[in-house]
Amino acid sequence: MQNGLRRVVVTGMGALTPIGNTIDDFWDGLMNGVSGCDTITLFDNEAYRTKFACEVKGFDPLDYLDRKAARRQDRFTQFAVVACDLAVQDAGIDPEKLTAEEKDRTAVIFGSGIGGIQTFQEQSDIHKDNGPRRLSPFFIPMLIPDIATGHISIRYGFRGPNYCIVSACATGNHNIGDACMLIQRGMIDAALCGGAEAPITQLGVGGFSAMKALSTRNDSPQTASRPFDATRDGFVMGEGAGALYIEELEHAKKRGATIYAEILGIGMSGDAYHLTAPDPNGNGARMAMQSVLRDAGIKLEDVDYLNMHGTSTPLGDIAETQAIKEVFGEHAYNLNVSSTKSMTGHLLGAAGAVEAIAVIKSTMHDMVPPTINFVNPDEKCDLNYTFNKPQKREVNIAISNAFGFGGHNTSVAFKKYVD
Repeated sequence: MQNGLRRVVVTGMGALTPIGNTIDDFWDGLMNGVSGCDTITLFDNEAYRTKFACEVKGFDPLDYLDRKAARRQDRFTQFAVVACDLAVQDAGIDPEKLTAEEKDRTAVIFGSGIGGIQTFQEQSDIHKDNGPRRLSPFFIPMLIPDIATGHISIRYGFRGPNYCIVSACATGNHNIGDACMLIQRGMIDAALCGGAEAPITQLGVGGFSAMKALSTRNDSPQTASRPFDATRDGFVMGEGAGALYIEELEHAKKRGATIYAEILGIGMSGDAYHLTAPDPNGNGARMAMQSVLRDAGIKLEDVDYLNMHGTSTPLGDIAETQAIKEVFGEHAYNLNVSSTKSMTGHLLGAAGAVEAIAVIKSTMHDMVPPTINFVNPDEKCDLNYTFNKPQKREVNIAISNAFGFGGHNTSVAFKKYVD
């Protein structure tokens, strides 16, 4: 028991990312500083200010799903289902051998920040050109962000709580945190949780470009995502999914599961400041980090590594840096911080889940992933950002930050598992 609550551990992981479609390939990409960014191939980018993104490469849904299922799922749902397949396999779970009670006590808490924007765009075009009678009967089921949890639960027969938290780019963290709390309270014993996003469409890229949120470094896509560099000019859009299979500790031990890490707690807050800009003083981010430290029951100096939200936007990187300094004081310069978005791009609703996997792997290997593409110092970004190369360091406790439009702030703490 931790703080009087049941302990929760991670026993399975699955990911589709712009730098690898397995956990091992993803980790190898991080350790080798690989950029997942390149010219957009998913549509004709000629008319767009930003012509690049971090796409998932080599993904054919028919490698994982039958043709009928693939046709009835938006790309974000395909990502979600495949990532969960990988996590279930990694956890050593055979759903066919689970009892009815075990399925009743397994949840699916899995989100998306936007949902089926590709489907929305395609059906909007059909409606404009041909009228409402030509709309697909699967339009709405393919569009809604919570539909991935429906597909996942049906696929495995998991009948525990089934829903999706939508909180923009904090979605992945919120879904992991909520699943953890359900297990801590004894409502369930296990859960599939995380996030998926597939926003690289004409409307997705066009919409974020209209906000002037995206980098326009079209002459050098691989170096465009450059958190904390003085010449950063916006974030790079990415796509993918991250899934965790998590369990109550004794439940995992009883079945002989391999335990990757323990989830210590979650912190949450709201900026109450602006729809798209972060509080310039980092107050919301500060409160989320203070909240996770309290929830996890850990001291400042216990934290070894923090994977920052770090999107490569001029305002956000400074606000988060300021918040870390306020929370950690002198220890802010002792802990390693980095932004894996420099390699994966910003996966929006999937970001928190994929970055949670990066944090868990850092505790397993005692390695800190780098922030690549750093060249020019910014005097307002003065922490230990682990630039350009990974760093060997004992990582016992690590935190993953994720913040979203609307002022949604989340931090999740993971610990190297010790029985």
